[in-house]
Amino acid sequence: MKHFPENLSAKLEIRKQNNALRKLPLSSKRIDFSSNDYLGFSQSEIIFNQTHEYLITNTIIQNGATGSRLLSGNHKLYQETENCIASFHQSETALIFNSGYNANIGFFSAVPQKGDLILYDELCHASIRDGIQLSNAKAYKFNHNDFEDLEKLILRNPNTIIYIVTESVFSMDGDCPNLEELVLISTKYNCYLVVDEAHALGVFGETGEGLVQMQGLQEHVFAQIMTFGKGLGCHGAAILGSVELRDYLVNFSRSFIYTTGLSPHSVAAILVAYQHLEKDSASILKLRENIVFFNQQKNLLSLKPLFVRSKSAIQSAIIPGNEKVKTIASQLQEKGFDVKAILSPTVPEGQERLRFCIHSYNSTQEITEVLHLLCTFLF
Repeated sequence: MKHFPENLSAKLEIRKQNNALRKLPLSSKRIDFSSNDYLGFSQSEIIFNQTHEYLITNTIIQNGATGSRLLSGNHKLYQETENCIASFHQSETALIFNSGYNANIGFFSAVPQKGDLILYDELCHASIRDGIQLSNAKAYKFNHNDFEDLEKLILRNPNTIIYIVTESVFSMDGDCPNLEELVLISTKYNCYLVVDEAHALGVFGETGEGLVQMQGLQEHVFAQIMTFGKGLGCHGAAILGSVELRDYLVNFSRSFIYTTGLSPHSVAAILVAYQHLEKDSASILKLRENIVFFNQQKNLLSLKPLFVRSKSAIQSAIIPGNEKVKTIASQLQEKGFDVKAILSPTVPEGQERLRFCIHSYNSTQEITEVLHLLCTFLF
């Protein structure tokens, strides 16, 4: 076997020196403050059993999709599930992708064209940025949630087709943009607004429909990306939009065209999870109560200046320095709490953080204890 390339070894060594080398964690039985399973759906025995029951009742005994959806993989479950998703989100259509990453890659590499312009929030997720890199359109970032900066970029590019891109909940900070103002700007300048709702589904709205729909703005958004591996506790994603957008993606989105479809079991899990979401108001309410309680406790303990302002399930405490934040995370883990350190280069240097994810199944006692421990290890 050939030796590993020296230039790649050098990059790994730099990561080690910066205390930033990533390693796959082992599963643990610690108290969960790290997963994106906000409502506990991934652990739901009811959803698990109902998914199995649905497949058996409908005589769907098949392990894989067998091919891409344009060849042999478009099994009958897709249509029912996409219709359910579109109805739930009050959208003309929904098109399922294999993951949120695939959906963002597929959208941004295919939809904006040469001569078009993409203006994206500087804190947009890596999957959005990777999709933009594959696009033939020009792209510029605007300062985080800074719409004056956004308008300046729009005004510098008159007579151009412009896509404005943001997230309804940012995955590292947990904060939200002013979507109403973004809609006004996109309408004023005739831009196309695209919103990634990965961390809003299951968290915002009476039935967990997300921030765009909660604010009644869905008719003003060109495309919404919904990811199911977080609040829905299963796998996959969907792009919501017009019939024309769906037809275009089916014809030109390479991450949709050239991949094997999701298995019937995966699609059935999405369908059952959506049906459960419509009925499970108790979990959504409990999650909101826990988010409010977490914010109250961090204020009582004088931790508020440490945290990014957030009303979502993501609460981030900025603790600069990879070594320092990893040490505190390890101390919390030793006490039985699964809290993860987010290191540079995942976040900019100096913005390293502890990322607390709040869930419907966390108790107030667990929240109180983990924040008291944080105080102990910090001060």
